[in-house]
Amino acid sequence: QFMTETAEIADIVLPATMFLEHDDLYRAGGQNHILLGPKLVEPPETVRTNLFVIEELAKRLGVDHMPGFGRSEREHVETILQASGWGSFDNLAEEKWIDAQPEFEVAHYLQGFGYGDGKFRFSPDWQNGPSPNKPPKNVGVMGPADAFPKFPDQVDVIETVDAEHPFRLATSPARNFLNSTFAETKTSVQKEGRPELMISPVDAVRLDIAEGDVVQIGNARGDVRIHAKIVEGARPGVLIAEGLWPNKAHLDGEGINVLTGADAVAPYGGAAFHDNKVWLKKA
Repeated sequence: QFMTETAEIADIVLPATMFLEHDDLYRAGGQNHILLGPKLVEPPETVRTNLFVIEELAKRLGVDHMPGFGRSEREHVETILQASGWGSFDNLAEEKWIDAQPEFEVAHYLQGFGYGDGKFRFSPDWQNGPSPNKPPKNVGVMGPADAFPKFPDQVDVIETVDAEHPFRLATSPARNFLNSTFAETKTSVQKEGRPELMISPVDAVRLDIAEGDVVQIGNARGDVRIHAKIVEGARPGVLIAEGLWPNKAHLDGEGINVLTGADAVAPYGGAAFHDNKVWLKKA
C-alpha cells in the first residue's frame, strides 16, 4: 500500500488492496465480537487482493484443485461462518457484528478453569506445556524458560544493564505509528516530527545533555545518532526511542533496529518488545 523501505528493496512489488477494497472477516482482540469488513469501493486497476495472488500462485503450482481454492473472499467468509455455527454472510452484513461472548458463568470462570479438575495452576510446567495447552507443534520451548521461577514473578530473562551498558532501551511504537505503514503517511509524520530519544532530566543533567542535542546510543550490535528529548516522566536509567521510523528518517540512515535483538522469547516465542541494554553519550 506504501513504498516502505521493505518494498523499496524488492525486485517485484505487488500492490495490495486496502481494507475497504475487499470483503473480510475480523476476529476481535481484547473482546469477543466478530465483525464483517465488507468491500465498499473498487481498488485501482493495477491492485490485486492477497487472495487473488494466492489463487494465481496455486494455479501455476498445480495445486488449485485442493480444498479451499476457487472461492471468493465472500465465499470464504460464508464457509467460515457456517462451519462455526455463526450464520451466513448476509446475516452478518445485516447485523454488522456477532457478540461471541460466552455465558457469564463461563466468562468469569465460575464453573472452573480449563483443566480436568477445574482448578487454576499457579505453577505451570513451561518445559512440557501448561496443560491443557501444549507448546506449538514443531516449535517446543524457546529462550531461557528454565530460568522461570516456580511461581509468577518478575524475572530478568532478557538483557540486563551492566557497567558498560547502564541504560535500558525501550522502542515502543509512537502514538501515530501503529506500524511502518503509518510512517509513510504525511499527517502521521507531521505529528511525530522526527526520531527522538526520550531521556530523564536526571540522566540529562548528569551527562550534560540538553533538549535537541544530538546524542549517540549503542551496544555490541552497533550505534545510532539521534536527537534528545528531555521528558519529565521518563524514569532514570531508561531510554525510550518511539518508532516505527524508517532508517532514512535517522541522521545516519540507520534506524533504532541496529540496536535491537531478535532472540527467541521464552517460553514459546513472540514479541520481546526490544528491551535492550545500551550506553549513552553526547555526540
